[in-house]
Amino acid sequence: MYAAVVTSFDRPPAYREFPDPIARTDDEIVVDVVASGLHRRVRSQADGSHYTSSGELPLVPGIDGVGRGRDGTLRYFVLPDTTMGAMAEQTVIDRRRSVVLPDGADPILVAAALNPVMSSWVALRRRIDFEPGQTVLILGATGSSGRMAVQVAKRLGAGRVIGAGRDGRRLAAVSSLGAETVQLDSATAVSDLARLAGDVDVVIDYLWGPITADLMAGIASNRSDPGKPLTWIEIGSVAGASAEIPSAALRAVRLQIVGSGQGSVPTRDIAAELPAIASEISGGGFSLDARTVPLADVAAAWNDTDADERIVLTP
Repeated sequence: MYAAVVTSFDRPPAYREFPDPIARTDDEIVVDVVASGLHRRVRSQADGSHYTSSGELPLVPGIDGVGRGRDGTLRYFVLPDTTMGAMAEQTVIDRRRSVVLPDGADPILVAAALNPVMSSWVALRRRIDFEPGQTVLILGATGSSGRMAVQVAKRLGAGRVIGAGRDGRRLAAVSSLGAETVQLDSATAVSDLARLAGDVDVVIDYLWGPITADLMAGIASNRSDPGKPLTWIEIGSVAGASAEIPSAALRAVRLQIVGSGQGSVPTRDIAAELPAIASEISGGGFSLDARTVPLADVAAAWNDTDADERIVLTP
C-alpha cells in the first residue's frame, strides 16, 4: 500500500510504499482510511518534538481519522502511539478506541473537527468540574483548536467566553462565534486582558510560555474575590515549553493548574466522550472549514502551515 512516510524528523513525510498493516488481536481490525486530519499534534509527531515521541523511524504519521471496515461500517478512530498512523491507504485500529459514525455523517468534517474539538471538550468534561454559567478564557483562540474551544465552551454552557490571540484577522472570526476578543500584540494588551479576565473561572491555555506567567500574575492581582476558584488548564505550548509561574499567584488566589492530554486523561475517558462529540459534529454543532488534499500531495500539504482551513488527507 501507499502511505505518508517519515524517514527523518527534519523533513516532511513522503508518499511512498509501506508494508500493509496487520491486525494482531481480537480487538483490532484493518480499515480502509477515508480521511485523516493534519493537526498540529500530527506535525509534532512527525518532527519528533511531541512529548510522547519514541524517536522510532520510519513512521506513518496521523493520530486519528475515519476508516471503513470490511463490513462497510464507517468509524472514527483514535490511534495509540504507533509507527502505523492514519495517513495511509489502510491502518489498523482498536475497536475500543473508535466510534461508529451515524448515517449521513460527513467523514471529511469529522476527520477535520473531532481532534480539535476533543482537546477542549475532554478538558472541560474530564479534567475539571465545569459548571454552566462559568466564564472561560481561551488563550490561543486564533488557532484551530482555540476556535473550536470557543464553540465547545459555549456548547457546554459557558456564560461568557473571552478569546485571546495574536492574529487580528483571525480574531474577527473568533468574535463572530460569540466571544469577547483581545489581541495579544503588546504588553499593554496583556495587562488589559488581565483586567478584563480578572474574575474568570476557567482558563484554557494553548500558549503557555512567558505570556502565561505574565497573565497568571496579572489575573491574580485583578481578582475581586481571591477565594473564588480559578482553574488553569494547560493543553498546548505554542508560545513556549516552560513558564515561570509566579509564586504570589499560587499563594494569593485559589489557583489550580491542571494539564489535559495524553496520559493525564485515561484512554477510557477519551473513548467515552467520542460518541457525544461525533454526534455534535455530525449534527452541525460546530463551524469549521475543511480542505481535502490527496494523500499523494502530502509533502505540499505539510508546508502549507498558514492555511485557515483544517487540511484533511484522503487516500
